[in-house]
Amino acid sequence: MGAPHFAPKAKRVIYLFQNGGPAQQDLFDYKPGLTEKFDKDLPDSVRGDQRITGMTSGQARFPIAPSMFKFNKYDNNEDGLWVSELYPHTGAIAKELCVVHSMHTSAINHEPGITFLQTGSELPGRPSFGSWASYGLGSANENLPGFVVMISQPQGGNAQTVSSRLWGAGFLPSDHQGVNLRGSDNPVLFLKNPKGISRMDRRRMLDLLSFQNQTETERSQDPEVEARIAQYEMAYRMQMSVPELVDFSTESEETLKMYGPYVKTPGTYAYNCLMARRLAERGVRFIQLYNRGWDQHNNLPIDITKQADHSDQPQAALVKDLKRRGMLDDTLVIWGGEFGRTTYGQGRLERDLYGRDHHPRCFTMWFAGGGVKPGVSYGKTDDYGYNIIENPMHVHDLHATLLHLMGIDHERLTYRHQGRDFRLTDVHGHVVHDILT
Repeated sequence: MGAPHFAPKAKRVIYLFQNGGPAQQDLFDYKPGLTEKFDKDLPDSVRGDQRITGMTSGQARFPIAPSMFKFNKYDNNEDGLWVSELYPHTGAIAKELCVVHSMHTSAINHEPGITFLQTGSELPGRPSFGSWASYGLGSANENLPGFVVMISQPQGGNAQTVSSRLWGAGFLPSDHQGVNLRGSDNPVLFLKNPKGISRMDRRRMLDLLSFQNQTETERSQDPEVEARIAQYEMAYRMQMSVPELVDFSTESEETLKMYGPYVKTPGTYAYNCLMARRLAERGVRFIQLYNRGWDQHNNLPIDITKQADHSDQPQAALVKDLKRRGMLDDTLVIWGGEFGRTTYGQGRLERDLYGRDHHPRCFTMWFAGGGVKPGVSYGKTDDYGYNIIENPMHVHDLHATLLHLMGIDHERLTYRHQGRDFRLTDVHGHVVHDILT
């Protein structure tokens, strides 16, 4: 592949994946009418025959748990955007955001849910979204991978394990898989040459390996051998590019302050958000951050406050930083998790202490830049924040729309494997043009 089907709006993607399922009703989906319904049973007509998890299926009742947090209205291009007091920095960039309240999915547990968002299938083994983008568009930087992943340390709630298969290439050539930059002072293991080995020695060794692999390619016609050659060469170039990438000394104090007090600590969300901007301006096509800690079944008010405190300022700073550098127009920023949380409470219920279970029927995602309409809200949920009543957007629609912004027709981006043409959206998905410029 290596070329878009049509002119792209987004040249690069920064995907801020909120691992664990953020509670939309405590952040973006404002439902003030639920306050007077505190501890009343969620009507059977609202819940219907929904499948629920084993964590709440044994409850004798499903009492309504209104959000304890205040919401503020921020001006945008339409009627304004309601954002929780937990997210003042994110609310302040409302004019840049396209907020979709009507996302829905079929998965109700974390592993299939995250796998679905990342690969278009609940079953493991398919190529990740970033790998499809790499395969379809190729790399825009010779010295860094086209697909980079960073994992942030959690601040509140359960920290779901993040498996490397989520950024794997599946049946695509392995040089399209994501490269994980570790949250430490040594982001890539074994990047430095061992003592006694010079860069010239390393070059001679790679030349010999390349010759042997080329011979094997001619013999076996195995594309994975060519992918291995490409990976060796990329690792060699990264020995020079990565140390410069992680050197924040070139950043102004004003920029560092904008991202917040944790920006210099490797592994934090703030550090990774600034890294994402630095990767984007160096031509990395697809950058994915996994921000863990949103799985808040109990003590949600305490845990979500911690999580929001560490995530609000950095993600808003990223959007502002991209805009002031003239990069937001062609950089697509994505924010969201694998599903939402229930309106009914899980476990102990008080006005200021409650938990929420997994909820696939509706959740919120937001987007900025890269060809999406700024300052708009799309889709609505019912008065209980439980069911979608306007403009539903499925995961397959999400993938089709995001690929469209990158200049790719999701029905034409295919790869033949085991006698079948596979694609990210399987046989589903349509582009949601209503949210595009």
